[in-house]
Amino acid sequence: MAAIAFFPFEFVDVPQVACAFTSRQGGVSEPPHDSANISFDVGDEPEAVAANRRLVFERMGLTGWCELNQVHGDVIRFDPAPHAPEDHASEDGDGMATAEPGHGLVIKTADCQPILLAHRSGRFVAGLHAGWRGNRMDFPGSGVRRFCERYDLKPRDVFAVRGPSLGPTAAEFVNFETDFGPAFRPWYDPETRTMDLWRLTRDQLMDAGVPERQIFGLDLCTLTMEETFFSYRKACARPIRQTGRQCGIIWIRK
Repeated sequence: MAAIAFFPFEFVDVPQVACAFTSRQGGVSEPPHDSANISFDVGDEPEAVAANRRLVFERMGLTGWCELNQVHGDVIRFDPAPHAPEDHASEDGDGMATAEPGHGLVIKTADCQPILLAHRSGRFVAGLHAGWRGNRMDFPGSGVRRFCERYDLKPRDVFAVRGPSLGPTAAEFVNFETDFGPAFRPWYDPETRTMDLWRLTRDQLMDAGVPERQIFGLDLCTLTMEETFFSYRKACARPIRQTGRQCGIIWIRK
């Protein structure tokens, strides 16, 4: 059983908070979910998924695993009850926030953006799942606002990092007018028919009051780095339209 490779991230000004973004490398899943799939919902063998999740849980030193059945909406679950990594999610939603140390907020992705938020105090964290539908409904911005409202925080004290996801040159939208519409033309290149979702997320976070200097991004494209990450779009171009999921995780250190 190979260790799962991941990309760590730390907010320099918030040492109490840890972040990690897993890859598809390592783990025990067989093709087309090879090898570090952490989702029970994509047709993989449950025993393999459970083993992969246990590897991640123990490597990060978590005391609780929190996740949702992600539905491309804007529902946030506050202070979710943790469960064992071998167990399935029981609630729908696309965002979580907690003040409980050791509870890892797990955002599953395979092209969508995992957006992780931390308050300057190190006492509050949140994780958001934002696909293009999430951007269209401004979930990055509304997520920040509700995170701050819940815990009586100021957006100027929030830090954010966007994990590996569909890059600007790979995010093609041939039906831009129906998928997005005129309001999103500043982020759309009509010649290449691509959307800069990374820049759109940054701008939505800034509009919610997060300072630009406190917004970070791992500029790693899931579609073009297929040896490193799962990509749903890449899988859909193949006869077998299945693939796994990596994840972004944020937690308050114990």
